[in-house]
Amino acid sequence: MLDPVLLRNQPADLAARLKATRGYDLNVADLLLLETERKQIQVRTQELQNLRNTKSKQIGMLKAKGEDVSAVMAEVAGFGDELKASEARLDVIKQSIDAIASGLPNLPHESVPVGADEHDNVEQHRWGTPRAFDFEVKDHVELGARHGWLDGETAAKLSGARFTVLRGQLARLHRALAQFMLDLHTNEHGYEETNVPLLVNADSMRGTGQLPKFEEDLFKTKMTSDSFANLSSVLTNQTNMLEEGDPRKGSLRSALPQALVSYNERYLIPTSEVPLTNIVRDEIVDAECLPLRMTAHSMCFRAEAGSAGRDTRGMIRQHQFEKVELVSIAKPEDSDAEHERMTRCAETVLEKLGLPYRKVLLCTGDMGFAAQKTYDLEVWLPSQNTYREISSCSNCGDFQARRMQARWRNPATGKPELVHTLNGSGVAVGRALIAVMENYQNADGSITVPEALRGYMGGAEKIA
Repeated sequence: MLDPVLLRNQPADLAARLKATRGYDLNVADLLLLETERKQIQVRTQELQNLRNTKSKQIGMLKAKGEDVSAVMAEVAGFGDELKASEARLDVIKQSIDAIASGLPNLPHESVPVGADEHDNVEQHRWGTPRAFDFEVKDHVELGARHGWLDGETAAKLSGARFTVLRGQLARLHRALAQFMLDLHTNEHGYEETNVPLLVNADSMRGTGQLPKFEEDLFKTKMTSDSFANLSSVLTNQTNMLEEGDPRKGSLRSALPQALVSYNERYLIPTSEVPLTNIVRDEIVDAECLPLRMTAHSMCFRAEAGSAGRDTRGMIRQHQFEKVELVSIAKPEDSDAEHERMTRCAETVLEKLGLPYRKVLLCTGDMGFAAQKTYDLEVWLPSQNTYREISSCSNCGDFQARRMQARWRNPATGKPELVHTLNGSGVAVGRALIAVMENYQNADGSITVPEALRGYMGGAEKIA
């Protein structure tokens, strides 16, 4: 979420920046109308609240003196309805402003090139030379199908389109890749291995920016109606069993409906960036703990809404896949350097695997919603004769931290300040498997195991 001061005090300038860099149209007129009404109603609400407090004290004093309070009570009742209406309207206006703010993408870093789409991205460098084959190159689907290693038909029977069953040595190679990446990032790069839930609540999705904008791309789970009804009944009965004078009873009754909704709905994570980053939600991190570097190997789930017909063959774009994720929580002054470091950690994975790649700086129009600067790493795929994304490393600045209220205590001021959050693929396991299969394929259909993985494969030099 962007700094609300920009939205409140500089809406026209903000709208111009968003239009020029992100192609986003902010309706300034509607925002100004809401802000004007908010200020008016907020002033009136505060006046009524102060009046209520003053009259309440007056009532207390009159009662202490044994005097009649009926006239003052009638006066309080007279403006009580207006106060309730003002408070309710103020809540509606704030929710409307919050909805606008929640839909605004992050502002790009000054070093990010302005552009409309991927064609305006800027290549930074290349590593490795694509292999020259003396036989007809096969793609990963053909290589996997020949041995029954990669089975899309069985996966479709089990789950539908865009799922894959891996078997035998290919399944082991897939596992080896994930283990290799985790060991590299923990032993050499200083990330702490973390095992995170695959199901998270809506607050976690909002914290990293998946909600509300990208809800159609998410898988949501719900309890069965009977299970939800049983849970509701149990919790309601437990609340009712509390004594009438128990102060917890009223608060539990008011909080129960929303708590039940939150408990009922969970989201399958699109990446472990979500739970890893939300670890610091509503926390104040000690300065000496920063940068906080975490890595996790997890399943990821994406509905891929709007991507019909794109990369439907094989494992390029799936509803379920695996990634080794990198997340850093950093001081604001350190985040640019941390971004370069994180990207370098992902590059090291590809270099140790001997996979040619290129590093690309994304333009403003191709960056993700929450990012202020992003590097993509694209690995060479011989069957497509081109580079394809295998890692995306982003610095989100304080955009996610403001949503999550994730802060650190600055020793210089003694006050809590927003941290900066960064995330990157270190790297996508399935796409790394594809790249290894295609770049290390042999004429007889066997696949040479990269040296970095042989220790994870029982010393095997080939799979066939």
